[in-house]
Amino acid sequence: MEHADTIQIAVDVPLSGTFSYLTQLPVIAGQRVLVPFGPRKLCGVVVTTMPPAGGEGTDRARLRSVEAVYDGLPPLPEEFLQLAAFAAGYYHYPLGQTLFTALPTGLRDARDVARVDERPFGLTALGLAEPPPARQKARLALWQALQDGPLTQAAARQVSAQAGKVLADWLAEGRIERVSPGRPALEVAAGPALTDEQQAALAALRAEAGFQPWLLHGVTGSGKTEVYLRLIADQLAQRRQTLLLVPEINLTPQLITRFTSRFPNARIVVQHSNLAEGERLKGWLDAWHGDADIVIGTRLSVFTPLPRLGLIVVDEEHDGSFKQQDGLRYHARDLAVWRARRNGVAIVLGSATPSLETVANAEAGRYRKLALTRRAHGAARLPDIRLVDTRRQKLAEGLAEPVVQALRQRLARREMSLVFINRRGFAPVVACGACGWTSGCPHCSAKLVVHLLERKLRCHHCGWEEAVPRACPDCGEPDIKPLGEGTQRLEAALNRHFPEARILRIDRDTTSRKDAWDEVYRRVHAGEVDILVGTQMLAKGHDFGTLSLVAVLGADGGLYSADFRASERLFAQLMQVAGRAGRADAPGEVLIQTQWPDHELYQALQRHDFDGYARQLLDERRMAGFPPSTFQALIRADAASQAEATAFLREIRAETEALAGGVLISGPAPALMARLARRERAQLVLEAGQRGALHRLVGQLLPALEAAARRHGKGLRWSVDIDPQEM
Repeated sequence: MEHADTIQIAVDVPLSGTFSYLTQLPVIAGQRVLVPFGPRKLCGVVVTTMPPAGGEGTDRARLRSVEAVYDGLPPLPEEFLQLAAFAAGYYHYPLGQTLFTALPTGLRDARDVARVDERPFGLTALGLAEPPPARQKARLALWQALQDGPLTQAAARQVSAQAGKVLADWLAEGRIERVSPGRPALEVAAGPALTDEQQAALAALRAEAGFQPWLLHGVTGSGKTEVYLRLIADQLAQRRQTLLLVPEINLTPQLITRFTSRFPNARIVVQHSNLAEGERLKGWLDAWHGDADIVIGTRLSVFTPLPRLGLIVVDEEHDGSFKQQDGLRYHARDLAVWRARRNGVAIVLGSATPSLETVANAEAGRYRKLALTRRAHGAARLPDIRLVDTRRQKLAEGLAEPVVQALRQRLARREMSLVFINRRGFAPVVACGACGWTSGCPHCSAKLVVHLLERKLRCHHCGWEEAVPRACPDCGEPDIKPLGEGTQRLEAALNRHFPEARILRIDRDTTSRKDAWDEVYRRVHAGEVDILVGTQMLAKGHDFGTLSLVAVLGADGGLYSADFRASERLFAQLMQVAGRAGRADAPGEVLIQTQWPDHELYQALQRHDFDGYARQLLDERRMAGFPPSTFQALIRADAASQAEATAFLREIRAETEALAGGVLISGPAPALMARLARRERAQLVLEAGQRGALHRLVGQLLPALEAAARRHGKGLRWSVDIDPQEM
């Protein structure tokens, strides 16, 4: 092919690097193109129009050609490409798959996409000078309507059913044009008066220009969101964009309501996985083209292009939902910090229970810490926390008598209560008292959970379900019983204790449909709920003003975990759920049922002493050599048998030992969840005191991993997880 250029293209395939193609078509970096790849036609992204280093040795005769350039949209912005390239390098994941993970679904397919122009139509000088003939009544009516001012496509259809064709004809003839609507003046509704601590935090944040990571450590109910709102108002006044990351979809309805009421003229875009593909793509494109002022979204939103970016906020920054657990195993909080640095803007990490990584960064001076130690509502105080010793209490269907009495008192006072248990379903397991059989999942190292309404046993890891057996499958004993409590069983027990109470259960089963959370908030704020029963979904950021009592069941399980992060997570979860109580006028009380009331975790919780407990955990991590004092990577393998997964990792360990250079290697060993969805899982842990040494080793190991995987065949799968959050 004469005069063809060699360019580098990233394709959504599990292979490292980019691919060389020839093109005679004019292309620039960031454009989406159609390329042949093996027998398929795929969408690719032009990474560079420069030939590869050492490209003079490339056999151009073997290169294939770009077949089409998708030009319905401008090229992807340089900042987006750089963020994807950084993520691919840091997490040791193929660049093509990283880029296509970061793109919305609508831009991953091999098809051109054009942005719908929603600007209204207005008459040009030509259109004004030449009205349609009187006999063309539909056109004349439309022309007369346009004389009164610009019309949107929808408004034009109200005037004439033929509007679509007429407008297209007139646009082509130059009789009408797209009119950019005037930008409405910034309007900011009044907010509540600030506390002294909020004012001090705002003053500090406003005094710094450029990149600076901030930890906004505020107790539950201290008004962190109000600080965000004031900072975002500053950005809007400067016509700059804000990215607000939240951990869960169910937090967005409350936030959207609050943001739209505060900024009625601002253009707010929401990005999360429950949106329809077209709606998500439109929001992404609006943000990219600068037409969105505020983007609120879950972890994947960290990749949303924002040409006028002025501020990033990560709310509930400690939450594990910010870490992707498959594919590109990125942490949105950490990418957000890198993005803020690259753009030279501030980033605020807000939490009542910051992650130990963030606490360590603040202690080291890399982040600046601001503290909100008191609740913002004038009458609100942190709740009293009482420990109910279940070694000395007889439980009735999982509930100790002091908890039942406290619930009864709140019902009499018409105050709302929350009963929290970190388990959905009816009960964790069905067991046979005669032979000891328990309802295990046939495909995972997990138990099947009873879901009573559906009469199903369901695995919450792989999704397997089966009917509840009428008798023990092993010995035939008919008297098999559910053990432990789940949300369904707890709801049934509360209905028996308090038949007059209005009880609302909140878990994944009851909030799976779209708009379910809107109905929850409506019922709660309308005073239609007496007792909430829920899982960890209720521990995150919700503000239920009339809630005065929180009862926590089954918390002790977090004390027995083999995961070194379990104590940190349990403490954060309990502080967060306790923080739902007493946020308004009614004083709050928290009752925690436990067999270990003297445990240091519960003692620190009673004192609301996050800082003290965090220091203790950090000291323990330093002594044990665990993150954040060290850096980890996890090499996982899964196969049909544990022996095959382990054999693969032994090969990798042999390669690793030759290259280690100060990196500690542990394993291979079975994963904590050794079997998942019929696959046996093992892992190798790499640990180093220096981040650079760890990354050098992982980078050197990638060719060995790919070669070993080819030897073991398609039945073997492997992955690399940098800064793993789950072992």
